[in-house]
Amino acid sequence: MAEARLALGALLLEAALGYPDAVHRRLPHPVAGAGRAIDALEQRWNQPSRPDGERRMLGIATLALVGGGAALAGVLANRTLRPQGRAGGAALTLLATTGLAQRSLYQHVQAVLRALERADLASARTAVGRIVGRDTQHLGEGGVAAAALESLAESFNDGVVAPAFWLAAAGLPGLAAYKAVNTADSLIGHREPRWKSFGWASARADDAMNLAPARLAGALLCAAGGAGWRVMARDAGKHASPNAGWPEAAMAGALGVRLGGPATYDGELTQRPSFGDGPPPGAADLRRGLDLYLKACGLLWLAMGAAAWRR
Repeated sequence: MAEARLALGALLLEAALGYPDAVHRRLPHPVAGAGRAIDALEQRWNQPSRPDGERRMLGIATLALVGGGAALAGVLANRTLRPQGRAGGAALTLLATTGLAQRSLYQHVQAVLRALERADLASARTAVGRIVGRDTQHLGEGGVAAAALESLAESFNDGVVAPAFWLAAAGLPGLAAYKAVNTADSLIGHREPRWKSFGWASARADDAMNLAPARLAGALLCAAGGAGWRVMARDAGKHASPNAGWPEAAMAGALGVRLGGPATYDGELTQRPSFGDGPPPGAADLRRGLDLYLKACGLLWLAMGAAAWRR
């Protein structure tokens, strides 16, 4: 299956290279373009004076324009590069790496771990604040480690498994559409009054596109850790999201720690469910979580290799 081979090649190449800083300084990440388009349409169309029904329809139009445009760009890239033989295939693989985040996710969480291991709690709070949305200025070591592990688990799906899944299922157009939908959800798919109607379609589309990948991500984490299946099956449904609970509960169960629980966002305490039966995590558990993540990525590579070989 050409798409599975493409996904495997992109996973391996992105793990080795990531998105190099030298490239980033000259060429903004493609997701940034989708984000700018969504922001521009939201500013133009999501006016409080419009009725909720109209704002919902305009939100659907925003998703269709950005998601459809991303998929069309993927189709054009396919048609341009595939006929170019090996050089075109290499270019297509390199382009596909921009939809994956294995290396950058590891590096961001590793920065948190390094700060914790040298007992620099202030730097650890700053580092984890770059990857989570909650308030981090008053977190202790356990709170920092838990936030990093939760982000690692959820982003394993959003940044690795789901993009690879859609790349293998529908090629570059599928990957591009998924990244556009996921970006729209992160920007406008919120429940606050400003976005509730306008972002409704983006939130629902993201939920739908992550249904299978999130469960696969949870299964990979449990398989990599040799544990966590019972906790994942029991606790995944506690999460407000239909998908995020699967990898988070799997991470908690595989490591034997407790994740989730109350957290503060913009000064407001939010009561969240807990995942797992163990104690709160510490720096050592965060290191084990990174090791688990690497093993789960390896299992994903094997799965893509098996899918490519079968075809």
